[in-house]
Amino acid sequence: MMKPFATIVLLIVAAHVASVVARAQSGDKSVIDKFIAAQAAREHGEEPDGIRKVVDGDLDHDGVADVAVLYTIEGQNGSNNYIQYLAVFLRKNGNLVYKARVPVGGKNHREIEITSIKDNAMLLNTTAYGPRDPSCCPTIKGKTKFVLVGKKLSERPQK
Repeated sequence: MMKPFATIVLLIVAAHVASVVARAQSGDKSVIDKFIAAQAAREHGEEPDGIRKVVDGDLDHDGVADVAVLYTIEGQNGSNNYIQYLAVFLRKNGNLVYKARVPVGGKNHREIEITSIKDNAMLLNTTAYGPRDPSCCPTIKGKTKFVLVGKKLSERPQK
């Protein structure tokens, strides 16, 4: 008799937890969307669809998962330029709060891909331009990491 009751209770609890997580993720996306849209408007550019990357992990040593976002703003003032940015949102009282951002890549600079957060640092792969690389195609592979230091993101190149 107890098995069906326990199963029903477990299903109800699981559904509630899933609902809470879904609402939190939806709120996180809204905070990030609003932040990037405001920046794109200030730069007279836009964020291209489908290339934003969001990674969760503790960035401020408090044991709570924060969020790092790698995103691109392109077409500033009608140009064919693009800039990649890394932004950090810390989780305070269950909500994301913007903390810092920095340009990390872009046209004729380097391409960046965020891979993870480990030991309070954002780990990224880089592809930089060599002296003979055309503007479309950087070739020099590397790695870097960024850490949150106060209100700023600081780069720590990897060897």
